[in-house]
Amino acid sequence: MSLRLAAPTPPPPRAARPETAGAARSDAARPDAVSPGPVWPASAQTLPSGELAVGGVPLAELADRFGTPAYVLDEDEVRARARAWRAALPGADVAYASKAFLCRAMVSWMDDEGLSLDVCSAGELELAAVTGFPAGRITLHGNAKSPEELRAALRLGVGRIVVDSTGEISRLAALLPATGTPRQRVLLRVVPGVEAGAHKAVRTGVEDQKFGVPITGGVAEDAIARILGQPALQLAGLHCHLGSQIAGVEPYVTAVRRLVSLLARVRDRHGVTLPELDLGGGFAIAYRDGDPAFDPRVYADRVVPELHARCAEAGLPVPRLAVEPGRWIAGPAGVALYRVLAVKTGAARTFVAVDGGMSDNPRPALYGARYTVRLAGRGSAAPPRRVTVVGRHCEAGDVLAEDVELPADVRPGDLLAVPAAGAYHLSMASSYNLVGRPPVAAVSGGRARLLVRRETLADLRARDLGL
Repeated sequence: MSLRLAAPTPPPPRAARPETAGAARSDAARPDAVSPGPVWPASAQTLPSGELAVGGVPLAELADRFGTPAYVLDEDEVRARARAWRAALPGADVAYASKAFLCRAMVSWMDDEGLSLDVCSAGELELAAVTGFPAGRITLHGNAKSPEELRAALRLGVGRIVVDSTGEISRLAALLPATGTPRQRVLLRVVPGVEAGAHKAVRTGVEDQKFGVPITGGVAEDAIARILGQPALQLAGLHCHLGSQIAGVEPYVTAVRRLVSLLARVRDRHGVTLPELDLGGGFAIAYRDGDPAFDPRVYADRVVPELHARCAEAGLPVPRLAVEPGRWIAGPAGVALYRVLAVKTGAARTFVAVDGGMSDNPRPALYGARYTVRLAGRGSAAPPRRVTVVGRHCEAGDVLAEDVELPADVRPGDLLAVPAAGAYHLSMASSYNLVGRPPVAAVSGGRARLLVRRETLADLRARDLGL
């Protein structure tokens, strides 16, 4: 059993402790200024031996105890980052985006910190339910919800269902008694036509993509009319999500203007004032030194006044704002651990091969994501050299970190640590090459405990029913 200490309550972590971390964030000169963010958890520190510790626990000790590859999650960092959004937006609904990373401990932490939960599958919904998370604080997303997922949401009594298409309106309504009370609250996901996000694969606020209904052409207004015509549904408000890894606030400001304009048209056409506005998430974190990171206080200083001003111009009451940080809360709290298996010098590059790879972090292969790496299990006085850290899988594209500096004496058996690994690593992991998914260990106050065990060969065999 581990000791759970009270989590700190400062603003978002400013700078990492290891020697490789970037400089501390300086105060923004402009309301929408973007500054470098922390790469490592705030508790990370280099020990006199040269080892790296997180949450008061040496990472080498964790690697010996849990094996590698493995994920380490700093509980206090998770909690502090959740509180940073609550502090910045005290009147808003802050919902943790479960797709970033979910386990029962994370569900419990979010409940403790007073956040809501955003889920997008029956699996995420069931995990939240069995952990005891209040269903009324859960929102179900998804562009292609199955009938079984909708039935589960209705059975459990989720607080909101985000309608993603006009066809979903009638499908959802058909699962409810026409005269039933209370009615199921829904949000309509609209596409505001705002281009934002670090990669085209994660830009979801633009038209001609699979999520939501566009505002242009009257499509959203038609969908709103259809929802209002369903006696079993209660339209609580609008929802949008612009993309991922958005570092500045201007895309959200633009979205506010377009969505408030739509709210005004709904009032004028139907005499209905919608009380909620969910602007989604997508807030950027730093993966390498100097990378920009989103600041929730800048969001509060820029987006909230814009919402109030636009509503005042339109003669509308200000709807309750909702935001959905996921990566921003979990990502910087996580560190991935790998053991070096081979070092190979080619014609132009030196390759450092580790015991993990694209099965536990597919983001470099999918999006060209860039990470930093450091030697974690010992100190070294050797000069740095540029290397490419590659995985163990049978793909030339299995690259975890390209053109990064490691000590020239890096060798098989060394322990490497990759920061910003708390989001979209395990949640997107696979068993490619029949390699089991890594475990997740939490650290806090010098103690460690296992949250998610390693997927074993026995687990993989158990799914194969034979001939």
